[in-house]
Amino acid sequence: MNKDILLCGVGGQGIVLASKLIAAAAMREGHTVHSAETIGMAQRGGSVTSHIRIGADIGSPLIPFGTADMILAFEPAEAVRNLHYLKPDGTIIVNRTPVQPTTESLHATGYDGTKEIAYLKTKCNCVVIDGEALCAPFGSVRYLNMIALGAVSATGKLSIPEEALLAEIEAQVKPQFIETNKKAFAAGREAGKNRCI
Repeated sequence: MNKDILLCGVGGQGIVLASKLIAAAAMREGHTVHSAETIGMAQRGGSVTSHIRIGADIGSPLIPFGTADMILAFEPAEAVRNLHYLKPDGTIIVNRTPVQPTTESLHATGYDGTKEIAYLKTKCNCVVIDGEALCAPFGSVRYLNMIALGAVSATGKLSIPEEALLAEIEAQVKPQFIETNKKAFAAGREAGKNRCI
């Protein structure tokens, strides 16, 4: 299997953990995996990207522009910002819930992610999930990463079995949070099935 997957969003959304789970699940299935993260000012709400490249004949962990099979975007503006990585027939799974930048409090722009989602729908295969609504039953947006992971798993385009992803959740998440994370993953899968393309 050869697959290039880009994850993007802002600091605090659990992007690095989600990317580690995908990479480890792919390795569990016997694939060679290269990955790299760019986190910048992530702790201050800055951009975070994670590159995952699955395949034996890969020379670099960074995905070249226009070649990503899939983008898993945790935030609408970050999805648009990273769209140049997606190949023409690639798929983007995007959370519709925006994260307001710090500058929004200084100069109100009305940013709500609506224009960004509309733009993405005109440019690529796009699956939109409502992260805020899907996280509500779990009482925290901290489960967005598991919901997004479940949604991308449900599209079938990840090419990694659900069981391998669940096994990595059990292996890498703190014991007291495993069951809730698995439930969030299942909620994401259900959302992904309903919007599958």
